Amino acid sequence: MTEADAIAKSELPATVESLVADLRALGVREGMTLAVHSSLSGLGWVVGGPHAVVLALQRAVTDSGTLCLPAYSTDNSEPVHWKDPAVPDAWHQTVRDHMPAFDERMSHTRGMGAIAELFRRAPDVRRSNHPAVSWCAWGRYARAITQDHRLNSGFGEDSPLARVYDLGGSVLLIGVGHDRNSSLHLAEHRADWPGKTQMKQGAAIMVGEHRQWVQFEDLKLSAGDFPEIGWDFIRAGHVKTGQVACAKAQLMDQRTLVDFAAQWISTRRRDKPDA
Repeated sequence: MTEADAIAKSELPATVESLVADLRALGVREGMTLAVHSSLSGLGWVVGGPHAVVLALQRAVTDSGTLCLPAYSTDNSEPVHWKDPAVPDAWHQTVRDHMPAFDERMSHTRGMGAIAELFRRAPDVRRSNHPAVSWCAWGRYARAITQDHRLNSGFGEDSPLARVYDLGGSVLLIGVGHDRNSSLHLAEHRADWPGKTQMKQGAAIMVGEHRQWVQFEDLKLSAGDFPEIGWDFIRAGHVKTGQVACAKAQLMDQRTLVDFAAQWISTRRRDKPDA
């Protein structure tokens, strides 16, 4: 969406103050631990762009709460698995040999959007050290959420998403659907279905003072049925829906979501082993 499209979409410009009011109306409160997936273009035209959105989210939870956004740098991963886009097989070893090592400050996000990319560079934001699927956090529990993110647990029990679960956190979707709801990957780790398996991964990291391409295993993820899980979760009455600026927004308890989705996957994905 171009800026002209955003202006045309908006009856009025969104501001920090109007965004906070919309978040409050949806149910976002001070002290919340909040995992956010967002689309700037979905909001329409915002005075101050992503800067204003980050400020509004911080003001909504305050530093007595914790704000968490994904900071995935998925190009730092095993190139054999790349699909969007794939690269020629002959390039794979070049990627492994020359991908810069993950750096919490320098490694850019990929496909996360302007809000998440700005948030990772904001003052007092901490970033977990997973080279491909890190999370950033700000506020009361930022350190606890981002520390000890293990290579073989991108979305599993040793990930920031599991710490959000432990803290009784919530999930906020702004202008995006459940296909972008990463907490459903935590549910995959806790579910059981035919075909559940591990996959070989790789990434460039610093080992001591030296860059090294390391190999590890993690769960083979399968997000094809996430929209269906999301719709069933909404129909079960677990989601607060509303409007944040021009964007449709959804607020939900993460524990309830993960428990629901783990049960759904364990029972329903048996009919969809390739979901």
